[in-house]
Amino acid sequence: MSAFLPRDNKLLDALEALDVDPFDATVWRVVRVGRDPCQCSAAGNRWDTGDFDVLYTSLTREGAIAEMYFHLKRGQPVFPSKLRYTLHEIKVTLNGVYDLSDRTALQKLGVDMSQYGQLAYLSRKAEYPTCQQVGDAAHFLGSTEPGDPSGVLVPNARHDCANLVIFCDHTKPHEFEEVANHGVVDWTIVK
Repeated sequence: MSAFLPRDNKLLDALEALDVDPFDATVWRVVRVGRDPCQCSAAGNRWDTGDFDVLYTSLTREGAIAEMYFHLKRGQPVFPSKLRYTLHEIKVTLNGVYDLSDRTALQKLGVDMSQYGQLAYLSRKAEYPTCQQVGDAAHFLGSTEPGDPSGVLVPNARHDCANLVIFCDHTKPHEFEEVANHGVVDWTIVK
């Protein structure tokens, strides 16, 4: 059961008023060497409460790399040199997603966009609660049925692009799969 029950009816109504559009594109993901790039998890990050499995992806390779770089660096002055991560392309075809990639749309849902992606690594979770409520509500409204969301498009917090957060229990096995492994990321060329 979600930590956010009962859910905010105004938030649910606001999401239900949005279009749910089909999604068919290639997305990007960076994972530790040897990990399946399509493996979902319930980690309790920005868009999930930890109560349901998600797959975080980016619409651009630069966005995927920037997100992982931020998390691997963990606010330290020196980047860890021994970490090996690979960059993957994933083909995604979903019945529907909420497009919340416009920052104004998120602000209308209660997300404080003045802090979005601005906090230091150790403080980053202070901006998660409202995003998690939005993700939880979108997940609650979703299913595998056409016209229901099985993910959300949201702004990438580290790069000027959008991310796709897939609600894994609202997908079927063939709806996302790796199409290319681009090898080990060279962190020395990432700022």
